[in-house]
Amino acid sequence: MVVGSTLMKDSSAFRTISEVSVELGIPQHVLRFWETRFSQIRPMKRGGGRRLYRPDDVLLLRGIRHLLYSEGYTIRGVQRILKEQGVRFVSDAGSGVVTENIESTTQNAESVDEVIGKQVTSGSSGSVLDSVLSDLLECKRLLDSAREPAVATPTKKPA
Repeated sequence: MVVGSTLMKDSSAFRTISEVSVELGIPQHVLRFWETRFSQIRPMKRGGGRRLYRPDDVLLLRGIRHLLYSEGYTIRGVQRILKEQGVRFVSDAGSGVVTENIESTTQNAESVDEVIGKQVTSGSSGSVLDSVLSDLLECKRLLDSAREPAVATPTKKPA
């Protein structure tokens, strides 16, 4: 199909890296980098290493772009989402299907930050910090004692 002076591919057609780059507004080197960070992105490689992205690859890339650029996730955060929620979840995120789930997760995280912020700024920040420090020192003591070699207790030899 021809639109204006550009050729539009069928939605089920494979796309080159340059076509995906233009479609998603992401430089080609970033797409190649994402392939090293997200094992779920597996374009077909033709002769000479030419990449051909399947429609599902493009959807996944769109979801990754949305989570990284629009939702503010880190690469590690998106990797965790892929592991816990799956490829379909991330692909759907790019099309706006799961934005309310992501927003509720973000709001929950913000409300936790608000609670923590209120505890720290409530005037008793010294006592909160002292309590945390005390807990950390106790953990260190337990770890140190676990690392020390156990003293062998003599056992009776059978007669």
